[in-house]
Amino acid sequence: MTTNQSTSTKGLLAGIKVLDLSRILAGPWATQLLADYGATVWKIEKPECGDDTRSWGPPFLELGEEQISAYFLSANRGKYSLAIDISCIEGQSIIRRLVREADILVENFKVNGLKRYGLDYESLKQINPGLIYCSITGFGQDGPMAAAPGYDAMIQATGGLMSITGKPDSEGGEPTKVGVAVTDLMTGMYASTAILAALNHRNSGGSGQHIDLALLDTQVAMLANQAMNYLVSGNPPERKGNGHPNIVPYQTFKCQDGFIMLAVGNDRQFCSTCNVLGILEVSEDTRFTTNANRVIHRTELISILEQRFAENRRDFWLAELSREGVPCGPVNNVAEAMAHEQIQHRNMKIEIAGDNDIQIPLVANPVQFSDVDINYRVPPPKLGEHTEEILRDVLNVDEDELDNLKKSNSIS
Repeated sequence: MTTNQSTSTKGLLAGIKVLDLSRILAGPWATQLLADYGATVWKIEKPECGDDTRSWGPPFLELGEEQISAYFLSANRGKYSLAIDISCIEGQSIIRRLVREADILVENFKVNGLKRYGLDYESLKQINPGLIYCSITGFGQDGPMAAAPGYDAMIQATGGLMSITGKPDSEGGEPTKVGVAVTDLMTGMYASTAILAALNHRNSGGSGQHIDLALLDTQVAMLANQAMNYLVSGNPPERKGNGHPNIVPYQTFKCQDGFIMLAVGNDRQFCSTCNVLGILEVSEDTRFTTNANRVIHRTELISILEQRFAENRRDFWLAELSREGVPCGPVNNVAEAMAHEQIQHRNMKIEIAGDNDIQIPLVANPVQFSDVDINYRVPPPKLGEHTEEILRDVLNVDEDELDNLKKSNSIS
C-alpha cells in the first residue's frame, strides 16, 4: 500500500498541537501516535546532531544527500523538525513562545534537566495553564534513583522482565532481553493514553497537569500475570523458554523443517491436538486431562509432544491443527511476517513519499477507525527541515529575526 494522504480530511486530534522535546524511543513513540491521530507535532532537536537515533545504524535510508537511520524512521513520521538550541537564551525564548500555542509538551530529560533552562512544568504552566506536560524518565520524578539515567535494556533487567525471558538454567539458558525495546514502547503507549486522558479532563473544564511516567514503573506494570503469579504464590516466576507459566501446552515445537507455535487454551483444544497427533490416549491420561494437571506434569507431556511434532513438516501440522480449530501459527522471521497474506491484507506496510518522490517504507499504525482514516501526512523529517517554516507561520518571525537566530546558532 502506498499512501501520502488518506481519504479523511480531518484527523481525530486535528487542532491539537504537541511540542515534542523527547528523543530516542519512548517519547517519540507517544508523539508519533498523536501525529497519526491528527495532532500537529513540532519535534525540537539539537542543531547539527538532532535526535540520537538519527545515527543509530546501519541500516540507513538514502534520501538524496542525507541518510536517515531505519531506527529514526520507525518512530518519527508525521512530525515537523525544528533544530533549536535550548541551551541558549534565544532558543529558550522560542520554546516559550511555542508553549503558548501548544496543548501538550512531551520531554524525557533527566529530572530537573529542563529547570535550568526555565522550561520545567512549574515555569511553563505560568505561560500556559492548560498545558499538559508529560515527563518520561527512567525512574520517575522522585525516589532514591530519580536522578539516574534509564535505558530500555537495563530497565528490562531491573524490572524483572529478563528473569522470565529465555530458556531455563536447566536447558543452558540465561536471562534474556526481548528482541525489541518493549519497555520504551509500552511507556510510549502509556504516555499517549495518559495524555489523551488529561486532554479530555482539561477539555471538560479541568486544568492542565504534569504527567510523571517512569520506565521502571511501566516495566513492573507490564509484568501482568507474572507479577500476580508472584504476589499470589510468593514464588518468583522462572524462565520457561517459549512455554507459558500457567497454560500447557502453550509453546513452540520443532517440526522437520521449522517451528510452530501451539497455543492450547482449554481442554477441548488439547483433546483435538492429541487427536491430530494420533495420540488420543494421552488426552485421557489423568496426568493431562486438565490444564492444572498439565502444568504440574509439564515435562512429561512436552516430551511426548516434541517427539510427534518432529515426525512431520511444519505446514502439515499447521493445516491439520487449524482444521480442528486448534490455535497455532508458524514461527516466521520478519521478512516472512511482512509477506504474510493477512498482514498484507491489513495494509500494515505503507510508503510515504519523501524528497524527490523517494518512497519511504514504514510500518502502519495498527488502529483502524470506522469513520476516520489515519492520515499519514508527513514523512519522517530531515533535521531542522521545518524550522523556518514553523517560526514564520506559527510565531510570525520575520526574516531579520530569522537571520539573527541563524547567525547566533540558536537555530539551524
